Amino acid sequence: MILLVHWLLTTWGCLVFFGPYAWANFTILALGVWAIAQRDSIDAISMFLGGLVATIFLDIIHISIFYPRHDLTATGHFGAGMAILNLLLKPFSCCLVYHMYRERGGELQLHTGFRGPSQEHSAYQTIDSPEVPSDPFAGPEGKGHTPQGY
Repeated sequence: MILLVHWLLTTWGCLVFFGPYAWANFTILALGVWAIAQRDSIDAISMFLGGLVATIFLDIIHISIFYPRHDLTATGHFGAGMAILNLLLKPFSCCLVYHMYRERGGELQLHTGFRGPSQEHSAYQTIDSPEVPSDPFAGPEGKGHTPQGY
């Protein structure tokens, strides 16, 4: 349903805004089709979500720069209104797509690093664990024994 609404509004928005507006929005809609086709893919839904967020900013820039100021017909007003409505619905669509992303097992990895390393500990030792396991193949020199001559 999200794709159908955005496809319809993008098509109507292309009555006034074409070129980069159409390329950006239809490319993201193609990623949305991919996300629907592969329901178990976290990559597809994350790319669709990232693309939706990116087109919010691109649409703001594109509409603000290329909005026709003079001689706008009724069709032009309609197309511009649909492009603006498409832009206003995108944050809501991002929330819905993010919910689908979480349902598929995705996690938002925002590690800013200001709190230091993660305080989460589990029963398993990770590869990048700061704890150094004792070396079972270390010779007697490493275990505090003195080597004996033969």
